[in-house]
Amino acid sequence: MTVPKPAGPAVADTPRESLAEKEGMKRFLDELAAEAKAAPKPSLAQRSLAMARDMSRQQARVDAEGSAMLERRPNTPPPEPFSLDLYLDGLLKRLNRSAAFVRNDPRSTGLRTASVQFRINPDGSLKSFTVRNAGDQQEEIAFIKSVVERAVPFAAFPPDLYQAARSLGVTICIHPGLGGSGGFGFTRTGEGHAC
Repeated sequence: MTVPKPAGPAVADTPRESLAEKEGMKRFLDELAAEAKAAPKPSLAQRSLAMARDMSRQQARVDAEGSAMLERRPNTPPPEPFSLDLYLDGLLKRLNRSAAFVRNDPRSTGLRTASVQFRINPDGSLKSFTVRNAGDQQEEIAFIKSVVERAVPFAAFPPDLYQAARSLGVTICIHPGLGGSGGFGFTRTGEGHAC
């Protein structure tokens, strides 16, 4: 007697790549390897340009927040971010030196945040001083106004800033001290800190 063999699990046919497909894949991988080798590392100049672009994006964020705003002249290139940073640092030093000669009563600080803005002409003269948010900080606002008026005239704009801007607006945020832990002096706020 003959008995039929039991049916075992069927083995699926695995698709086989043709020779043309293998060669196409090899060419593709070779091209990727060649591109990876051909792309040189960025030079010092390219890295510097990338850093400058990043700095200008950061400056654009600062301008959008309103802490330092340039009133730009039409059809002029933007000033160098490094030049603007140096000018702002010098401006802060002048304000801090001027503050040492203006009387301020630390007991008269309020409890709410306030802000003021002043604008400087290219020659360093004061264009305007406005209160953006008074809160309950009238004494501090009067102190800051006195400090700014005493510090005038500021340094004239550097050449690239002079060509690019009609005026520079600086916003000062007045944060109340918490339990006597408030510091004294004008400083630049970090990223993401708005009034």
